[in-house]
Amino acid sequence: MSLIVQKYGGTSVGDAELIRNVARRVADTYRAGNDVVVVVSAMGKTTDDLIDLAGRVADREHPREMDMLLTAGERISGALCAMAIEDLGVPAMSLTGSQAGILTTAEHGQAEIVDIRGDRVRTGLTEGKVVIVAGFQGVSPDSKDVTTLGRGGSDATAVALAAALDADVCEIYTDVEGVYTADPRIVAGARKIDEISYEEMLEMSVAGAGVLMARSVEFGRRYGIPIHVRSSFTGDMGTWVKEATLEEAIIRGIAHDSSEAKVTVHGVPDKPGVAAALFEPLAAAGINVDMIVQNVSRDGITDISFTVPASSIETARDVAISVSTDVGAGGVDVDEDIAKVSIVGAGMKSESGIAARMFRILSEHRINIEMISTSPVRISCVVAGSDLHEAVNSLHDGFETEMAPAIEGAP
Repeated sequence: MSLIVQKYGGTSVGDAELIRNVARRVADTYRAGNDVVVVVSAMGKTTDDLIDLAGRVADREHPREMDMLLTAGERISGALCAMAIEDLGVPAMSLTGSQAGILTTAEHGQAEIVDIRGDRVRTGLTEGKVVIVAGFQGVSPDSKDVTTLGRGGSDATAVALAAALDADVCEIYTDVEGVYTADPRIVAGARKIDEISYEEMLEMSVAGAGVLMARSVEFGRRYGIPIHVRSSFTGDMGTWVKEATLEEAIIRGIAHDSSEAKVTVHGVPDKPGVAAALFEPLAAAGINVDMIVQNVSRDGITDISFTVPASSIETARDVAISVSTDVGAGGVDVDEDIAKVSIVGAGMKSESGIAARMFRILSEHRINIEMISTSPVRISCVVAGSDLHEAVNSLHDGFETEMAPAIEGAP
């Protein structure tokens, strides 16, 4: 007997018939002799609808009450899934995140899981029930308030539960068949990846691939939980995310992110403490800075550019203007028409010339590179937003022969 954690996203539980489809899949897994824990997201666009509703009744932010509001979506889908599963003759029970013992930090809207008690989940499994847990949420043991985990938080809930319960596998069900070599909505020739390492998947997620939340991959890597990303609409194998892969491709895939903006502070005095004076208040404002570039100093003056989520651009602009005035810099520019394109692959560690090829491919398509950042398995470039589609397609074509082929019978 195996313990399987299954997570179903919003598109998988979007209406009554889809919920019944999920119930049938869960019941089949249970009847095959497995213990099953199910994590669900809110139905369809429920979360977006609730955010819109809050904006129409209140003019300012109410973080605590927003978390109280948004957690209702997952509780609804969890209860409905339990009803549908029980109607198939399989015992089931639904739990909120707090009932499931998911303990988090106290930060509303972006809380992080710090512990999972899981006693009620284990009790339900011992009683022979399928246990459905509302994703995306938990409770702060300090404030005793309900919290949410941010976008993609149900993925983190599922993998963290799998780790806490020592599950054999965590299955992430979504509306796509797995992780692709590029976004198939942009690249017609993109193909499904059979397996990918935790390290590569983490870089793909951070670089913009929206299939898995980065924190969920971190949980999987830390606790050695195999993650199977697959479609809730077919019975086909998806993509396995695990420690080691049979094929170590030079390039595993191309990721992109068009959700960032660039801030440049001009004429910054090149002296100790200035960078800290800029980035400390950004951190204090809760702004996640991604890429940072400082130009070569001339006559004791330099420029500093950095990227932030577009949703944080107004706050980042205000902070940058304030710091610019304080340190005597020359001013601040903001560019919201940018995109980040990245190539990811563990094989880059031992293969020379990948960066040069990437830059050459982009230059041959007359795509200017504005910023560059790297890790051992990733190279990212910021380009103009209008160049995104051509950049992704040209890189996918240029590196296609370095991508791993499909693996027969991949586990």
